[in-house]
Amino acid sequence: MSYLFVVESADFVFLKNQTNLTAGNISSHMTKLEDAGYVKVTKSFVQKRPQTMFRLTAKGRRAFEKYRIVLSDALSGLPECE
Repeated sequence: MSYLFVVESADFVFLKNQTNLTAGNISSHMTKLEDAGYVKVTKSFVQKRPQTMFRLTAKGRRAFEKYRIVLSDALSGLPECE
């Protein structure tokens, strides 16, 4: 979700290259995020090749922003490393 948060949309290949996840892992994660209403998946063909695009929904953006705040608060309570 962090990659999708900073872009309007991203295709499957981009996410695979950026995350180093397997195709199966990406598919599994995106299916769960789509089922939760956080990600919109669009499938099409570009020059006779399948293309899967992902983008965060408004609900997904709100959820990720909330997650960032919770994580930031949790991390701010940790002692500094020496």
